[in-house]
Amino acid sequence: MTKFTRIGIIGAGSMGGNMSLLFAEHGLQVSLYDVKQESVQAVIDMAKEQDNTRDKVTGYKDYETFMKSFNNDKQQPRLLVFSITHGHPADDVLASIRQYLNKGDIILDGGNEWYLDTERRQKEMDKLGVYFIGMGVSGGYQSARRGASLSPGGNKDILDNVLLPFLRTVCAKSEKGGECVTNIGPAGSGHYVKMVHNGIEQGMLSIVCEAWGIFHALLGFSEDDIGQIFTDWSKKSELNNNFLIKIGGDICTRHYKGDDPSSGHVLDDIEDKVVQDADNTEGTGVWSLQEAAQVHISAPTIAAAHLLRIASANRPDRIEFDKLVKLEKPRLADVLKEKTEEFIEDLRGAVYISIMASFAQGCNLISATSHAKKWKIKMSEVIRIWRAGCIVQSDYIADLLQPLYLENEKSNDEPITNILLLKPVAADIEKYYPALKRVVLLAIEYGAHVPALTASLEYFKYVSSTELPTQFMEAELDYFGAHSYDLKSEHAMNIKKGPHHYEWKKP
Repeated sequence: MTKFTRIGIIGAGSMGGNMSLLFAEHGLQVSLYDVKQESVQAVIDMAKEQDNTRDKVTGYKDYETFMKSFNNDKQQPRLLVFSITHGHPADDVLASIRQYLNKGDIILDGGNEWYLDTERRQKEMDKLGVYFIGMGVSGGYQSARRGASLSPGGNKDILDNVLLPFLRTVCAKSEKGGECVTNIGPAGSGHYVKMVHNGIEQGMLSIVCEAWGIFHALLGFSEDDIGQIFTDWSKKSELNNNFLIKIGGDICTRHYKGDDPSSGHVLDDIEDKVVQDADNTEGTGVWSLQEAAQVHISAPTIAAAHLLRIASANRPDRIEFDKLVKLEKPRLADVLKEKTEEFIEDLRGAVYISIMASFAQGCNLISATSHAKKWKIKMSEVIRIWRAGCIVQSDYIADLLQPLYLENEKSNDEPITNILLLKPVAADIEKYYPALKRVVLLAIEYGAHVPALTASLEYFKYVSSTELPTQFMEAELDYFGAHSYDLKSEHAMNIKKGPHHYEWKKP
């Protein structure tokens, strides 16, 4: 087994900086480079604060000295980690270090990267004998420091025999799933899985913030009251140890001065605009929707969540439009005074199955792409590594899905492509669908913003229907485009154009 003694990290931002400290804490010497030297110095200063990281992080001002820092170490191969923005920055870095690369070197791209760019770089580096591995790093900067959920994909031999033994020592650990890292598969599969993780995450983020909005506006609850509900939810039943619900409790109860209520809540001062997509610093949400459309996976929960974020970013237009129209605003729902506890339970169930909708859409997308590209991704492993160190962590859902995927993978049955067709999942959806409907109807009546909850309701409704209004759509498509159709009497199940056309109107 290769024993790494030094690791080179390019990118000293919140993720790269914290990974530097994590690697140093595990005994490695860390060579660190960033175009922003103040970022490098900040990491070095943090490393000096602890005995187990002091003198283990060294900063470099150029790529030549950065790469030569490995010269006094006997380890082979050299291991580099990219923690940089997606797109051209990775190409710029590769162009800059290309002359210093040796055959057998390994590059771990730990950014949120478009998987096709990863595959292009793998082919380019393969010509040099350099292994380029696309690795999703989940859980944000805090997990980067403590141990993240890791989803590497690329060369099987390098992953299994060189990288995984090392990554298992630094990744997140879960009580039920062990080390939260696995060989996802070949090519760009690692970055693909991380991309979809973030798509699921976007759906969940919207669902939770919509629930907060309902508590805040329709029930008139204080932040502390909402925080206590979220905390209670995260300790039991279907939302047990759900990461976003759990931190929601922390966020709602956080005052500027500890437990001093008079100091005010931090949350109350935060503006309502999410800009990470609109300013192009984050691409995984867009890519997830793009892939869902390309692979023909219905993903309305994720789509609605993403479009809410886009609209939120454009605050100037929202302000101007608000001046032009007098549309309803969220308001207190007096009707809930006599049934508050009942409604809170409805909302909990609605949040749960809406999160399940986001999971279904994301997992089905991974499965479809894995099948099409022959990646042979084991979904039981994907769910396992999402048990800790990542944003979509949710114990009940993992406990539900992992054994179902694992049982399927051990059998000779066709791989699971749609988790909604699994009986335990279907049973939960049937159980909580009425609660979701009650919540959405009341939320709409009282002006609450519920795009992801509404999209989840409609999703469950139309994917379970055998009589859709698209019958009429098909007729109109045939009327103006001669697209042809199937007849009901033929019970056609194949996804292809039907053989029938009616001449609705002569040209």
